[in-house]
Amino acid sequence: MSFNPLFAEFWNKVTESIENGTYAKLTLAKTIGDTELKNIYVRPVLEGDTAFKMSVIARYKTEEIESFHALEDTFAVLVPYMNNPFLTALLFTTENDLTFKLNKKRVASIVDQAPTFKNASDVIVEMKDKGLI
Repeated sequence: MSFNPLFAEFWNKVTESIENGTYAKLTLAKTIGDTELKNIYVRPVLEGDTAFKMSVIARYKTEEIESFHALEDTFAVLVPYMNNPFLTALLFTTENDLTFKLNKKRVASIVDQAPTFKNASDVIVEMKDKGLI
């Protein structure tokens, strides 16, 4: 069974948290073996006063590479990294933490836990203040 439908459901929670103003951050982690790519961090950024993008920071052993994408394009950027090399995506919101996991047999699940962060991302707070969300 493909993990993509459940990852799409997880991504819907990401977009909902941004729209609701509860998004704190998103991290792809837990690699398979010792890989050059260690983590991917996804954070919102404002370009100018109203242009909203997602910053995707790929952290390698020796460098970090940052790219910027529209929210609707970020899903397509992240999907190829799930299962190769990452087994986990963690969404941190002010309401809860959602963890998308692939187990050893590559069966996907989503786990809901108590929130780690009390405050949304600074950019999300700024967007709420400006009436953008």
